[in-house]
Amino acid sequence: AARMRASSEFDATVRGGVRAARPSVVVHARSVDDEQRRVGFVVSKKVGNAVTRNRVKRQLRHLVREHLDETPLGTRLVVRALPAAVASSTDLSHDLAGAWQSSLRKLERRR
Repeated sequence: AARMRASSEFDATVRGGVRAARPSVVVHARSVDDEQRRVGFVVSKKVGNAVTRNRVKRQLRHLVREHLDETPLGTRLVVRALPAAVASSTDLSHDLAGAWQSSLRKLERRR
């Protein structure tokens, strides 16, 4: 229910929001006047073949569930996986947590 699907939402979040990067992920965040938290995922072909990309997407969806409750309402986030996301699920978890918190802090400063 919290997944972002429209390309216009992805574009608006990436272009109009803040960005926090780690070696395996980049998190873009944007505030909107809404009462929902929405998250979208971008895993390009540079990450690997279809099987690898889908595995990374599943891992990211699982990891994002842990952080969604602490995210303020009206926040849109785009999580973009980098080729290093394939290396280790532990590293991916740490990188996502760090980038997620950093993007929310940057977003709060912008408000």
